[in-house]
Amino acid sequence: MRLRSAFTAVLGAALLLAAVPASASAASGQFRYDYVTVEGYEATGFLNDPASGECLNLPGVGQENPEPGHSPKNRTDAYATVFTEPGCQGDSFTLRPHTGGASERLKVRSVVFG
Repeated sequence: MRLRSAFTAVLGAALLLAAVPASASAASGQFRYDYVTVEGYEATGFLNDPASGECLNLPGVGQENPEPGHSPKNRTDAYATVFTEPGCQGDSFTLRPHTGGASERLKVRSVVFG
């Protein structure tokens, strides 16, 4: 009888774990980049604890702004692959976790962490 109860408890726990959705994975830390606003002002954009595995268009340097971002700095705990075009299109460059950074020559409009 106890074996049947133990089996039922284990089966119930397994079903409960399978029913709980997995939490979304995120890179911990901050990703920063510089850009010139549409009005011509220098600005710094940043993403705090960005989602992993999904393409993120960088705020301020989308289609409304003809100037891309530049000088990205990856201070997250995940690799960041930056792209020259929105939607993670165009040329790409990967930045290391924590210390990855690039000069003003690297132009960026989107990023994916992973």
